Amino acid sequence: MAYFSSATARRKEHTEFFILLLRGLSVSSTSKTDRPPATGIVYFVGAGPGHPGLITVRGVECLQRADVVLYDYLANPLVLSHVNDKTEMLCLGRHRRADVWSQEAINQEMVKRAAAGQCVVRLKGGDPMVFGRAAEEMSALIDAGIAFEIIPGVTTASAAGAFGGVAITDRRHASAIALVTGHERLGKPDSALDYQALANFPGTLVIYMGVRTAANWSTALLEAGKPADTPVLLVRRCSWPDQQKLQTTLGKVADELTPYQKFPPPVVTIIGESARANPGYDWFARLPLLGKGVLVTRPAHQASSMIARLSELGANAILGPSIAISEVVDPAPIDKAIDQLSDYDFLVFSSSNGVHYFLRRLFASGRDARSLAHAKLAVIGPRTAAALREYSLVADVQPDTYRAEALVESLASDAKGKRFLLLRANRGREVLSEQLTEHGGTVQQVVVYESKDVASPDPAIEERWAEIEWVTVTSSAIGRSLHHLWGERLKEKRLVSISPVTSRTLRECGLTPAAEATTYTSAGVIEAILEATNT
Repeated sequence: MAYFSSATARRKEHTEFFILLLRGLSVSSTSKTDRPPATGIVYFVGAGPGHPGLITVRGVECLQRADVVLYDYLANPLVLSHVNDKTEMLCLGRHRRADVWSQEAINQEMVKRAAAGQCVVRLKGGDPMVFGRAAEEMSALIDAGIAFEIIPGVTTASAAGAFGGVAITDRRHASAIALVTGHERLGKPDSALDYQALANFPGTLVIYMGVRTAANWSTALLEAGKPADTPVLLVRRCSWPDQQKLQTTLGKVADELTPYQKFPPPVVTIIGESARANPGYDWFARLPLLGKGVLVTRPAHQASSMIARLSELGANAILGPSIAISEVVDPAPIDKAIDQLSDYDFLVFSSSNGVHYFLRRLFASGRDARSLAHAKLAVIGPRTAAALREYSLVADVQPDTYRAEALVESLASDAKGKRFLLLRANRGREVLSEQLTEHGGTVQQVVVYESKDVASPDPAIEERWAEIEWVTVTSSAIGRSLHHLWGERLKEKRLVSISPVTSRTLRECGLTPAAEATTYTSAGVIEAILEATNT
């Protein structure tokens, strides 16, 4: 599953030519007055039904280069993690709320932004071409002479079968599928749906947006001769961690959906023999963390692998960074260290951030990896070693236990008389410097990146607070920042700590971890959640 990461940023550079080529092949239409096309472009991107991993690679590429994203509430917020830091994001409102944008307002905003030369992503749930009103929006762009491209998405009909545990084209029962709207355009004098034909359809019917009109379409199908005992499967919030299913029949479905608050939208309805649930097919319901809300508190650019793994396990992964990582204000000390690299026997990296910020500065100076040839590279753990490998560098020293004390032990026998350059954050423990000095080494510390606490709680997390069961704490700095942000409210949640050191910090803040990783990595944190959940 694809999520944002630093590696993604580098892959983006490699695909830029291909993206530009595609843009040149995008649909470009002129208006009725033959105005030339605008310099901007609109990408209609299907976000899929809900699961963040179901967006396409092309959709991710468009999000990464967007100047502005206009998104529907049905799009998972995690999909928006693919955008760059400068992208403007506009939510078009929630269903049946006062803040929802009109279709005319959406059309005008797209035209205005693209006409100003911006790259616009119109992000829609599911597939934009399946009951997504894309035709109306494309017409507005054509009239304005705006170029556009359509990136299909996984439509809810296919996802409902996959995540709902039914084979909607089981050849024993269905050789065709009909996608049907349960909510036709307002103002139409007559229904365009031929219910007699639908009742006789030799396959599976999938009804979109049919909750409030269930009595209408179910009655019409019954009157047209569709048997009352025809199996019906209702799938609500398809592929989301809080997905719900309801097995019923055509004769009872209206009662199940009336009033609509009993099983509120978004719901897709599968009708036919293929809709008969088979527990053996229901892999999604067997995921070990299904529905568990997990707040991932790492910096946004480092959270991708953790969110991906949690999502694979069925968890409701919620991104809520408690610290922010940035470049140092004054890079002069880094530049001085780079100029004096030949003086050091070891370069010591205590985090993957240190690797990226230092090596980017090194390369920006006009040097390359040959500047490091004389020195050995020491790292605190596998994630930091992996960061080095992204630059085709291999760590010479990595302890079996991923903590500063273990790294000192790995270096101790070779420390006397050696010079160490510690590349670190602006805050953290002094264990490496103090203990390497005690073993006879000469240590120079250089701050290569800034770690700062998030100043105030994110309103989006506040709104979703009730969904959260677990809170990940992957460093002492994160633990202290979380305590500052949420205080005693953290006692309502189960905290999972990455290490004994981090657990000690939590206890100093008056908080008790519910679980602690035995392997001091993000993967170890997830394993601790799994173990605590299964015991």
